[in-house]
Amino acid sequence: MPQYLTVGHLLRQLQDLDPSLPVRLAVNPDFPFAHYVAAEVVVRDGTAFIAEDGQEGYLPAKARDALAWA
Repeated sequence: MPQYLTVGHLLRQLQDLDPSLPVRLAVNPDFPFAHYVAAEVVVRDGTAFIAEDGQEGYLPAKARDALAWA
């Protein structure tokens, strides 16, 4: 996996998933949290930005473990 995710890489990872699955952004400052992903994608200066849209709560332990976060 490249250091910087591209739209193509993201599409390949998502293409076989159930399209009705909710999407969350996993953030690991000091304690792993799950954040909502905003519905709009904005492209500026050659980069696609997907906004965070609020915090849901702590990241589930199984997701945290799969990401190898403490």
